Amino acid sequence: MDEWARRPTGLLAVMHTPVSNELDMPSPDEVETLIQLAKEWPSPADEPEVLANRFAHLLTLQLDQLPLPAGGRTLERWQRLSNVASLDLGLAKLFEGHTDAMAILEEISRPRRYPATARWAVWAAEPPFARLTLAPRGPLPMADGDRVVLNGKKAWCSGAHAVTHALVTTWYETVPYLAAVDLAQPGVRLMQSGWSAVGMAATASIEVEFADVEATLVGGAEAYLQRPGFWHGGIGVAACWWGGAVRIGDTLLAATTSEEPHRLAHLGMVDVVLDNGASRLRDAAAWIDCHPHQNARHLALSVRAAIDDIVSTVIEHAGRALGAGPYCRDAAFARMVADLPVFVRQAHAERDLEAIGRSLQQRARQNSATGTEKACAPDDSGPKHCARQGWRLT
Repeated sequence: MDEWARRPTGLLAVMHTPVSNELDMPSPDEVETLIQLAKEWPSPADEPEVLANRFAHLLTLQLDQLPLPAGGRTLERWQRLSNVASLDLGLAKLFEGHTDAMAILEEISRPRRYPATARWAVWAAEPPFARLTLAPRGPLPMADGDRVVLNGKKAWCSGAHAVTHALVTTWYETVPYLAAVDLAQPGVRLMQSGWSAVGMAATASIEVEFADVEATLVGGAEAYLQRPGFWHGGIGVAACWWGGAVRIGDTLLAATTSEEPHRLAHLGMVDVVLDNGASRLRDAAAWIDCHPHQNARHLALSVRAAIDDIVSTVIEHAGRALGAGPYCRDAAFARMVADLPVFVRQAHAERDLEAIGRSLQQRARQNSATGTEKACAPDDSGPKHCARQGWRLT
């Protein structure tokens, strides 16, 4: 057997010899389930059909029954998302979307309207070349639960081959809405186009066309974007990125011996940044649970940017330490380092950093104008972004 194939990788190894501190520990039963899945799935899925089967299996095991965000167990929710990501990033993409949809329905609608066995996706991308519009079936104004008809196209529909229902962003004139749609309708057409990526290939994030498709409104106008959970879910995605980085770090740990000082140095840096990422996620979860209804935009953008940078650091140091071997001979490592950069580019890089800077600048101006000495602005701030003059250790 090839040396790279013999090395423990992914969650199985992480559970026993973690590179960094885990966010929190799952229940013993879940640990055993995940260890067994890691044995059955030593490498991430590289075909859409395989990924669809894995996704359905997770739901059969009821691993999707996560605590809701901002309910006192946010850290546990993110820890379980990160564990799935350390198994398979494509699987995490589908799993996170499904669990996010369940949280959205709980927050602004009524989940019991829909089948308990539904496999959900959230398709909210709004590129200029793909727009979905709605026509009301009843009188205005429209509200949660109203029936509408959808027409148009959605882009980057991850897991379209694997889900039964989707929450889709759509427009009535200039007003955004969210709608729930059963995909087993004649007017839903999977285009099999729009996704040429090597990374995350198994998610088959294709374009989907809708022609006179019945749907149900989820919340009212702009409810999807205005709800507090919008930003909570954004950090949950970052927890998945972190879990993928842990899998790469685990491969480096397993391949490093005490006679390899350069690898040890790279391993040390990987441990430092993964631990930093875990700390950011822990702090963010604690803040959200203490402030469930406050605006977490600044916090979410900051945590996502931090994990983005951490992922880049882990990939760089693991690659420099290990050389070409695992890229060429370890299917799991090769798939992870192909998938993770594509997944992370869901962040908006400098646009998000600019937004963070503008938020800080605006708060500084407001505090200066009012002469306030408050440690932080509670409406749009996380625990580490709260000084009137400079940054403080609080």
